[in-house]
Amino acid sequence: MIKFLIFLILIFISLDARENPFFPSKGEKDISQTSNSVSTMEPLKTAKFSLPSNARSLESITVNYKNFDGSSDSKTVQINRSIDWHSSIFISQKDISAQLRFKKVASIKYASFLTLDKQLKIVTKDKLIRNFLLVKPHRIVLDFKRDTYLKAYEKKIYKNIFKKIRVGNHKGYYRVVIELDGYYKYSYKMISNGILLQLR
Repeated sequence: MIKFLIFLILIFISLDARENPFFPSKGEKDISQTSNSVSTMEPLKTAKFSLPSNARSLESITVNYKNFDGSSDSKTVQINRSIDWHSSIFISQKDISAQLRFKKVASIKYASFLTLDKQLKIVTKDKLIRNFLLVKPHRIVLDFKRDTYLKAYEKKIYKNIFKKIRVGNHKGYYRVVIELDGYYKYSYKMISNGILLQLR
């Protein structure tokens, strides 16, 4: 009996169980964390600063910025130009979307896709039942309610933030996958003829 108990104890000790199944095991890679929390910062329009009277040239500008995942980073741009210290230096980001119109980039039987800068309009009568963000590559997934059959669809969009749109058929709904050209957060709102996605 004692030998049997010792044998059982040795088996339990030799088991390679994970201490916490909610954390990745060795060899597994963490997926980058993303968040769709709405930023309370006002969008950049114009900022300006002045240099002291002994300044004669601008060698470089370093910008410190925060990434979508909350980490901080910086980028330095070489300028190497003479300046007049009397004049202020401006940094601006102009929103040209108000001067432009949405452009249709793809369409299927039940939906059309139109883009404008960081916005994607999906014109459809179908109900959005879920949406979420995936990484590697960064893409937005949207499921629309419709019990129908759709052939698999894929459209590459050149020179666009929304670089590829894929549509697949599932039981009771069809899935739209929108591949992005980089890392973004997104928000959406319902509009009269569908939904409007906004990247940040």
